[in-house]
Amino acid sequence: MYAAGFQCAGCGEWIETTVDESGGSKQQYVEDCQVCCQPNVLTIRWDSSDGEFTITSELES
Repeated sequence: MYAAGFQCAGCGEWIETTVDESGGSKQQYVEDCQVCCQPNVLTIRWDSSDGEFTITSELES
């Protein structure tokens, strides 16, 4: 597991999370903001050549 972070789509706060690279190069799941409690749909992409994650978030509809 890797430490990562995302910006809440609701309140804009930076939220720390962990990503499990064994889940594949593209993952999607819901994580509640630790500040405003709104559910964020996270899309995680793993670039193995760079060894980096890209996380985008949007509010769950």
